[in-house]
Amino acid sequence: MSKKTCTFVAVMYSLKEAWVLMHGEHPVENWDGRMYCGETDTAITFRANETHGFMAAYTFTLVTEGWLNIDYSGQELTLLPDDLYIYSPGLPITILAASDDYHGICLLADEHVTIESPTVHDLVNIAYSPIVQLHEPKMKLSHDTALLLAAKMREINGYLHSNHIYKEKILNMLYAVFLLDLQNAQTQAIPHRSVPQRVEEIFIGFIRLLPRHFAEHHDIAFYADQLHISTVYLSRVVRQVTGRTVIDYINQMLLMEASFLLQTSPLSITQIADRLHFTDTPSFSKFFSRLNGMSPKEYRKG
Repeated sequence: MSKKTCTFVAVMYSLKEAWVLMHGEHPVENWDGRMYCGETDTAITFRANETHGFMAAYTFTLVTEGWLNIDYSGQELTLLPDDLYIYSPGLPITILAASDDYHGICLLADEHVTIESPTVHDLVNIAYSPIVQLHEPKMKLSHDTALLLAAKMREINGYLHSNHIYKEKILNMLYAVFLLDLQNAQTQAIPHRSVPQRVEEIFIGFIRLLPRHFAEHHDIAFYADQLHISTVYLSRVVRQVTGRTVIDYINQMLLMEASFLLQTSPLSITQIADRLHFTDTPSFSKFFSRLNGMSPKEYRKG
């Protein structure tokens, strides 16, 4: 793999595009695709597998009844009532199974809306805190806290379906309040740090850099240099936090982007290889086949 100098922005489904792909129509008339909140069940939840990894949106799912079984980066997790799990863009999460009576509340926010939120500029920290401190993208909430967050999510849902003239402003404020309540809940759920603050800051700094640079920079040195630390230290931090390597994260992003482009774009395999800054088409095909189990050509046909 090589490093080139041109800028590349990863292409992923916006929340609106992902919703239409999963459900076929908009959830609300004249929906702007910035945010949505609603009740979810087993059937609806399994549709998320079509877009997980390809969706540029944050998702907060609070389990209210039954159970949900997910695979997170090869780790099988079971979510029960009062559990909250957070999907961040690019996370390797797959829904494996759910009980017939599974029910939850799901709040989705387009990544750009979230980043632009003026009152909660550190959402990435909120989203990744459970992964850093608990090594998994879920938290067990107290029942009272779960009820509080559920009420906030349902209030957002109510305004989404309203004709209030200040609807957009209210939704932005409610979303900010929800995130602040979630941050408070995390403080209660994770009272003692399992990972030092400096280690957390480095890991989250790496996660912030990755979506913007993974296509151009396939090497550890670039990210370590941006964070002003050594490659050895960055490798140690990422492995300490997640059990995975820096290269694992870079390769996961490359694989997801390649899969997305093969499925949704008219670009040739050679053009995709060039766009993702592989030295040539054979090296891209070898990479894709090794991680995906089939060649780019076979994947596109399937």
